[in-house]
Amino acid sequence: MSKIALKNVSKKYTVKRKPVMALEGVSFEILEGAITVINGPSGSGKSTALQLISGIEQPSAGQVVVDGKDLTKMTNRELTDFRRKKIGIVFQQFYLDPTLTLRQNMELPAMFLRLPMEMRKQRTMELAGQMGLTDHLDHLPSELSGGQIQRAAVARAIYNRPAILIADEPTSNLDSENLLAVMELFKQIQQAYGTTIIIATHDSNIAQFATRTVRLVSGRVAT
Repeated sequence: MSKIALKNVSKKYTVKRKPVMALEGVSFEILEGAITVINGPSGSGKSTALQLISGIEQPSAGQVVVDGKDLTKMTNRELTDFRRKKIGIVFQQFYLDPTLTLRQNMELPAMFLRLPMEMRKQRTMELAGQMGLTDHLDHLPSELSGGQIQRAAVARAIYNRPAILIADEPTSNLDSENLLAVMELFKQIQQAYGTTIIIATHDSNIAQFATRTVRLVSGRVAT
């Protein structure tokens, strides 16, 4: 589990030579071992907040603290190690490699940590069983249903048992049935492993699954 805090964080980008403030003076905490939803309209800074928490981006000002460590003071190598060991990411479009089998897609995180083959096989079978994917491990993504692709993407994100699971608009293209299925899956992961889950979404309906909701508007925390 991981405690996370953004402290007076700002993030400025340059777009067509003009400064754009994605976040400005943002402060909030992420509850340890719970589901936190970062909600807000498009352009509110949700994805930027996720990128800062995962160490993909660095703030222009302020601190991002995870487990008492300030990410802004880490070297690039330390940040890479932090992401590999601590962070799992579920992307908006799920992004399974179309040329790899489901098994190979799921095992990608293990390759970065150089897990032995036997451990990799055991973990793959364990997750495939939990996700109902055991009979589809040798299939390509094009041979899977939408629900199977969703579960595979989540399985890949939690493959290395990350303390923090980050999901960027994971339900934006889903119907109500599949939306419910994905959110129930996140809830199961949180309850089973005590994972700290952070979901960025513009969908206010997702808040019902959250322990806490942080709302961003125009790069600031709305009160």
